[in-house]
Amino acid sequence: MARTAPKVERLADDGEALTDALARVLDVAEEHGTVTWSDVSDDITSGEWGRLIESGLLVDADGAGFVIEDPEAVREALEETDAEPDGDEDEEGWSQWDKLAALGTVGLFAGYSINSIRNAIGGTIDIALGPLAEVLPFYVLILVLAVFTGATSSILQDNMMDMSGMGDHQEKMEKIKERRKKAKERDDEEALEKIEQEQMELMTDQLGMFKQQFRPMVWIMLINIPVFLWIYWMVFGPGLSVASPVITLPIFGDVESWRQGLVGPMQAWIVWYFLCSLSFTQVIRKALNVQTTPGAS
Repeated sequence: MARTAPKVERLADDGEALTDALARVLDVAEEHGTVTWSDVSDDITSGEWGRLIESGLLVDADGAGFVIEDPEAVREALEETDAEPDGDEDEEGWSQWDKLAALGTVGLFAGYSINSIRNAIGGTIDIALGPLAEVLPFYVLILVLAVFTGATSSILQDNMMDMSGMGDHQEKMEKIKERRKKAKERDDEEALEKIEQEQMELMTDQLGMFKQQFRPMVWIMLINIPVFLWIYWMVFGPGLSVASPVITLPIFGDVESWRQGLVGPMQAWIVWYFLCSLSFTQVIRKALNVQTTPGAS
């Protein structure tokens, strides 16, 4: 349901008529196995039928009609849409928990510049990670933490982001650009005005979508920042003694200290963390088939 619910929500944003049309099509599809335009033409408009296909919720069944993609998830999403709003989410789908996570993330950022906050976070996280630091080489521990943050980031993105919506939006923008170009070629001022209005509406939608896509980043940072601050606390605090005095890093070779600068102001521990994080995150996303770039429905 991770990608189905946002699609239903976008239909609901376009009007109750579309969710009613989706409910009708769902009923017919569940009753007969497939649904065709002739089955529902008396109940919904051709425009609504086309919008359901465009949303990706109604998919072609190899020429034998259409089926609802993940009907159970669609039914659940429709029930949630029909429920009375409880005030926990704003117009862009941010719940109170999301907002609290954002507030916590802002507070955690202070740990980068305020020693007392960094020491408090580092000491707290050390209760869980300290025993691992005593048995694992520090470079291995950083690698393990990089894999952990990469995995949690990928899972959160997979469950909280709907990149198909961005793909739909980009496709609409491309079509509008083509229509605008043709309207200019034939000097159709009336058509240009309508197209410009559509562009403004799409730009407004785009701002909302960017806000929605930023939502998982709040939770990702809420997990990653404490881990990163703990490594910082270990390198510059009481845990430095666990680090080996000489480390051999890929590309850079032997490094005398985790504090040694490697890439401009970036020190060895930062470079090693990001090398591990970037490498393993790509592997994890590939394994989980996580979509992080816009694609059509």
